Amino acid sequence: MIITLAISGYRSIREMVLPLEQLTLITGANGSGKSSLYRAIRLLADVAQGQVVSALAREGGLQSTLWAGPEIVSRAMKTGQVPVQGTVRQKQVSLKLGFADQDYGYAIDLGLPQQDKTSMFNADPEIKSEALWVGECLRRANEIAGRTGPAVKVLSETGSRHTVIGNLASFDSMMTHAADPKTAPELLAIRERMRQWRFYDHLRTDQDAPSRTPQIGTRTPTLCSTGADVAAAFQTIREIGNPDALADAIEDAFPGSSVELSVTDGMFELLMHQKGLLRPLRTAELSDGTLRYLLLVVALLTPRPAPLLVLNEPETSLHPSLLDPLARLISRAAEKSQVIVVSHAGVLVDALNRQAGIASYELNKELGETIVDGVDKPDWKWPAR
Repeated sequence: MIITLAISGYRSIREMVLPLEQLTLITGANGSGKSSLYRAIRLLADVAQGQVVSALAREGGLQSTLWAGPEIVSRAMKTGQVPVQGTVRQKQVSLKLGFADQDYGYAIDLGLPQQDKTSMFNADPEIKSEALWVGECLRRANEIAGRTGPAVKVLSETGSRHTVIGNLASFDSMMTHAADPKTAPELLAIRERMRQWRFYDHLRTDQDAPSRTPQIGTRTPTLCSTGADVAAAFQTIREIGNPDALADAIEDAFPGSSVELSVTDGMFELLMHQKGLLRPLRTAELSDGTLRYLLLVVALLTPRPAPLLVLNEPETSLHPSLLDPLARLISRAAEKSQVIVVSHAGVLVDALNRQAGIASYELNKELGETIVDGVDKPDWKWPAR
């Protein structure tokens, strides 16, 4: 379980260190920074896939994603005694992301590239430093692997640090290039753990959504991020997961209803029986909200739980009557996976806040900066360049 999430210099987040629980709720008004926090977690996951630089490029490049306010926000600026303005920069420009779980911690520092007149990729960010450590907070004594510039050093069994890579490209992470079962098994373990993180924020329910049409069915323990393979994932839960929980979740939201699988020439499709109707409805006929709820049911009742599951505004298109059942479904999923929910739906927020052991944070904006009031920040230290 991730116990600390740290973000620095990303969009509206100048500096944030949050303690997390098994179930963590992030809420706040529109424009408060919820999407920035969600995207930051996704960027961390992209590191393990070797895609963090390309992911930043899709967001407009490093310059478009960096904190746009002054390096230091003084008390006088906050009180309005002086205007919000920049000063002479004291620190290097950087975007930093990191986390610590119950075993290891990891952090990455991305910065502006050295200009190369022979290259057309001068807008690409560079990975300046990385660190992997044991425990909650980085210290020299507990660092297992560290990268500064192109060099990666790993702690050996004898306690000495030796260079395993001396010429790592600025766009490659040690997470993907130095992880080795012999020289850096811890780096390999945390990389594989991060690769299992799951994100759901674009479960399509429009009329052209793949989930509305029959799809080729194969065993599917994990619903894909778009929901296209919902029928196969549904049947997989029935065969190797918890079919009773599946039926209960549908009954909880739609009393008297049930869902079955239809197979034609290897093409899988879901049919929903609703009370009072003489025939089942195909997914093409379902409302956006009903289909989205079914997608969330299949995603959350996966027979192969992820170490981390992140839901971004799962309430989209859902009728308010479905939010209490959704909260119960999320709470059940949190028994097997760590779950982070980003939402501004009052009914869902209230229902989740009634769950035991939840960490709930309301984001606010102050002079353009995303802040969280009343949080005891865990100890945190970024790796040096």
